Amino acid sequence: MKLISWNINGLRAILLKGDLVNFLKTESPDILCLQEIKISEAKIKAADFKFPGYYFLANGAKREGYSGTAMLIKEDFLGADDIIKNGIGIDEFDDEGRIQILELPKFYLVNVYFPNANHELSRLDYKLRFNAALLKYLKKLEEKKPIVITGDFNVAHQAIDLARPKENEGNAGFTIEECDWMTKFLAAKFIDSFRFLNDALVQYSWWSYRAGARARNVGWRIDYFCVSDKIKKYLKKAYILDKVLGSDHAPVGLEINL
Repeated sequence: MKLISWNINGLRAILLKGDLVNFLKTESPDILCLQEIKISEAKIKAADFKFPGYYFLANGAKREGYSGTAMLIKEDFLGADDIIKNGIGIDEFDDEGRIQILELPKFYLVNVYFPNANHELSRLDYKLRFNAALLKYLKKLEEKKPIVITGDFNVAHQAIDLARPKENEGNAGFTIEECDWMTKFLAAKFIDSFRFLNDALVQYSWWSYRAGARARNVGWRIDYFCVSDKIKKYLKKAYILDKVLGSDHAPVGLEINL
């Protein structure tokens, strides 16, 4: 099974460039999870997006041009008993279209666009509330079957996960609070698949648009596939497609034999 996650930084923008359709043809994932689609539910229905060979299941934010998630699932992969749910039943988070949950026969696939704490840390409290509510929900979900959770976590967990840790201490995505939560999340028996399979490999999934950061590889690893501990023995490959353009984020992938 081949799963890929990509913060595309705007669905309409990446479609205009042709990068998303070309990516589907080249990589052919069984499921592609998208974050930051930046289009409301009403505009999604009006546009009637088509992706040959894939079902397009979106969770748009109430606010136009903001946040949102989507899944592209191969038509021959989605079974009649597979169930997708948007949100976790808490309006302040669900209104921003941040969470999708796909129930597959052997595990849940959870697609998440975590809040950005913002440069002034104006949304740090919101993000920490979101994180706490999501973890509580996941652990309840895990009582039924294991979980694969993916998306833009908007946090670089450790110094190895960003090019300039000293300069970014206390900045959004590398605050003590955010990093401590990620440690707590992993301690709750979730495995960071990239770090588990690649040990000390230094590779990034996001670069600022400023000062040619991507060309100089001054980046952050903030996009993840994490899995329940029960699934780790089935992990085959975890990777970052950092040569793929079209967004300020690179797609991240997971191949799993389950």
